[in-house]
Amino acid sequence: MNASGWGRYPRIDAELRYPASADDCARLLAAPGGLIARGLGRSYGDSSLAAQMLCTRHLDTLQSFDEATGELQCAAGTPLADLLRVFVPRGWFLPVTPGTRFVTVGGAIASDVHGKNHHLDGSFSRHVTHVDLLLGNGERLRASPAEHAELFAATCGGMGLTGVILSAGLRLKRIAGSEIVETTLKLPDLDGVLAAFDAHAPSPYSVAWIDCLARGAALGRSLLMLGEHAGDGPLQVQPHAPRPVPVDLPSALMSRLAGQAFNELYYQRVRGPRHTRRVPLEPYFYPLDALADWNRLYGRQGFVQYQFVLPREAGARGLREVLERIGGAGVGAFLAVLKAFGPGNDHPLSFPREGWTLAVDFKAEPAVFALLDALDRVVLDHGGRHYLAKDARMSAATFRAGYPRWEEFEAVRERWHAIGKFASAQSRRLGLQ
Repeated sequence: MNASGWGRYPRIDAELRYPASADDCARLLAAPGGLIARGLGRSYGDSSLAAQMLCTRHLDTLQSFDEATGELQCAAGTPLADLLRVFVPRGWFLPVTPGTRFVTVGGAIASDVHGKNHHLDGSFSRHVTHVDLLLGNGERLRASPAEHAELFAATCGGMGLTGVILSAGLRLKRIAGSEIVETTLKLPDLDGVLAAFDAHAPSPYSVAWIDCLARGAALGRSLLMLGEHAGDGPLQVQPHAPRPVPVDLPSALMSRLAGQAFNELYYQRVRGPRHTRRVPLEPYFYPLDALADWNRLYGRQGFVQYQFVLPREAGARGLREVLERIGGAGVGAFLAVLKAFGPGNDHPLSFPREGWTLAVDFKAEPAVFALLDALDRVVLDHGGRHYLAKDARMSAATFRAGYPRWEEFEAVRERWHAIGKFASAQSRRLGLQ
């Protein structure tokens, strides 16, 4: 089949297998050649692409749950959407969730995903009690922060390169209501939104839409959405009824002028400086899930999402330079999201570190790739790095500069029989064995 990540760039010819059990996974692994595990295919670039892909979506059983502690044991192919459907009505929520619920538990661990609460609750792996792995030599073992700790750390954020995650333990968080009390702050510029993040640091959730095409005095104008779980009300999830995007839109519609018009309308939709309302959890955490196949909006050539993190001490200067370069590049940019990160963890390839992370979507075209090469240098000059789950094009040199512990990661892979067995198009591009 012809396969891609969510960004639909790049595309490769691949053989996709669908094991129905851990034993099936072991049989497929024993065949000659390397492979990579793949969940629902929501990583944006080529991190789950390979000539042979092992799709875990049939490994989706809920194995046990402790109602007193919130500790869940489930198979790695279980989508986060299933966990929400089952456990929100019982008063439990995900401890960390990315911007889509259509991600598997194994994918969330392999990418060590983060959410709108990283500044307080860290990334997904902080709430994972253990992982059950199928190693490259066919052995199955459990790794945790206390048992085979180096393998656990390399697996969380390791992009599937240490082994096939078969199942995992996860601590859910208790909630009294499923609705979110959302307060939106309208900020006139970059300094304003960064100051507002700091002023509202105790808020459980925070995320900003940022106009990355605004220039001059309006550079970085933003809408900061703060959120907290309601202390009462219903415990429910909305049924999945996304509106379809039936065709690939013409790429000409994703122009700079269209981006400027969209950003102006989006910014002006909030009239006053502050607005508070109660909303269901879906529009707050998963706004784009309301559109099925929204990646088709960028046309057949696909798109890339460029996400990086800058350390706090260099964040304002670095973000300003990035926004100035995007604003002056003449390309379209419709969706840009800014979040505050708290301290990172000790995992060698985990993305978050204390500071600021910006994610911007661009259609895949030569002018954009030239811009991103220039932005790579800005990010590295300010001590930052790029998110592997979103990456589709960075160089091996950029990767090694942003993740200086990559050799330690490779050494762990070698000790645990992963080298030569688990590889992706991304790992080969980045110079990993």
